[in-house]
Amino acid sequence: MDFEISAEQRELKAAVRAFAREELNHDLEHRDHEGCFPRECWQKCAEFGLLGLPVPSEFGGQSQDLVTTTIAMEALGWGCRDNGLVFSLNAQMWAVQMPLVHYGSEEQKRAWLPRLVNGKAIGAHAITEPGAGSDVFSLTSRAVRRDGGYVLNGQKTFATNAPVADVALAFAYLQRAGQTPALTAFLVPRETKGVTFGKPIAKMGLRTSPMGEVIFEDCFVPDAARLGPEGAGMRIFNSAMEWERACIFAGHLGAMERLLDDCIAYTKKRKQFGQPIAKFASVADRIADMKVAIEAGRWLLYRVGWLTGQGKSAVLESAMAKLFVSEMHSKAALDALQLHGGYGYMKEYPIEREVRDALSGTLYSGTSEMQRKIIASCLGL
Repeated sequence: MDFEISAEQRELKAAVRAFAREELNHDLEHRDHEGCFPRECWQKCAEFGLLGLPVPSEFGGQSQDLVTTTIAMEALGWGCRDNGLVFSLNAQMWAVQMPLVHYGSEEQKRAWLPRLVNGKAIGAHAITEPGAGSDVFSLTSRAVRRDGGYVLNGQKTFATNAPVADVALAFAYLQRAGQTPALTAFLVPRETKGVTFGKPIAKMGLRTSPMGEVIFEDCFVPDAARLGPEGAGMRIFNSAMEWERACIFAGHLGAMERLLDDCIAYTKKRKQFGQPIAKFASVADRIADMKVAIEAGRWLLYRVGWLTGQGKSAVLESAMAKLFVSEMHSKAALDALQLHGGYGYMKEYPIEREVRDALSGTLYSGTSEMQRKIIASCLGL
């Protein structure tokens, strides 16, 4: 059992950290306050190669394995204080690009993957509806067969990147005569007649990551727009979530380590009662707990990457990793606020933004309650 990362992986981690710290943090307070999507930073990430890490080289990517990609995204989370940008990048990579890699036709891959990887196009994953989140079986969006394609009707919400997206990976139940409706996936470009990409929805955190509705009104898409076979939607969705739960939370892990570094520096500098507050056991204990959570979360995530690289199922492991890292990130952010005291509560300091951003992790990619349900199911409960 080897717990060491390779020299190449260490080099990549250092390069990503330096790039993110130097290129992605300018004017962040203004961007967060205004809810501005940083398209320039997105393009820089594409040019650096981040979006293409797990994508085959023949489509413009780097063909990196999942562990290496996880390491890089952890480094991005540490170096980039714009958690919304990190979230949007991950949302495209795991919920749009990887379904294309695994289920797309050759024509679909060549049409979209190079543009998504090089930053010229942005993708959104559209499955959640106003009345259906965790309960995918309650989705009301419908697809009806027509000559040469399908007609889509329905309303999606909470679709990350939707307001700026060039294409949506949308899910609808296919109505087939005499058969049970089957969840099916479709690639719907923005210019398609009958589809509307809504304006950004105001959020508590992750404000630089645009989120909105995608509405289908008698929207016709050709057969070539279907991703995978009819009825493969659930398989595609579950596959995307397994990738997402592993890799998107690597960014959270990096943010946790950044919080740890910030807290160590602050508590060594801040003095009360004639000594640095780091000398007080109650303060040191919080910081020690942060370190333990980071190390535990790292190996949970890396194990998912290793299992996937071995071609093994990681449903249980990815659910455990997502649950643990998301909840520990929220705790770490709240602990950081407590350690910074009144300064942590002020908007002029970054901690309050970190708290707002961290809390979202227990909701997206399946709530903590859903992760516990998956874990219990895997245990036969």
